[in-house]
Amino acid sequence: MERPALEPWLRGPVEGVHPVAGALIRCFEHALEDVEYWTADLSGEQLWARPGGVAPVGFQIRHIGRSVDRLMTYAQGGQLDAAQLEALRSELQPGAGRAELLAEMRALLEAAKAAVRAMDLSEESAPRYIGRKRIEVPLVGLLIHIAEHTQRHTGQAITTAKLVRAGG
Repeated sequence: MERPALEPWLRGPVEGVHPVAGALIRCFEHALEDVEYWTADLSGEQLWARPGGVAPVGFQIRHIGRSVDRLMTYAQGGQLDAAQLEALRSELQPGAGRAELLAEMRALLEAAKAAVRAMDLSEESAPRYIGRKRIEVPLVGLLIHIAEHTQRHTGQAITTAKLVRAGG
């Protein structure tokens, strides 16, 4: 797989959306491109290897998409449903191949991009409520957290992919 000439955040603003929404959309694009690139040659065994006990690449790929899905539910003013909670519990379950993992990640990020495009960010400090304890956070803070959390796990996927490729 060839890398694009410019990282997504350098490709200009996302037309028709609030700048924060556009930055989050570019974050999703960047995460997907990086994960696709850095996992291109990994075997199924390497996807689920745990060098030094770290979480496997397969987990990281699942977690990126599924955590975005969960956090976007909160951003849209909702609470998690039973299917999302079950998906959370199964993130470490090995076995899925790269194509399956990436298809799920891609679908969840596309759904999140559509949700972000539809959001009204004119009141970016509007409260959102996280988890069963309903911890209040401002919408813009939640969106920024989604971006940084996505990139944190993308970096972990890349680092772990490098470790397993090197036989670590």
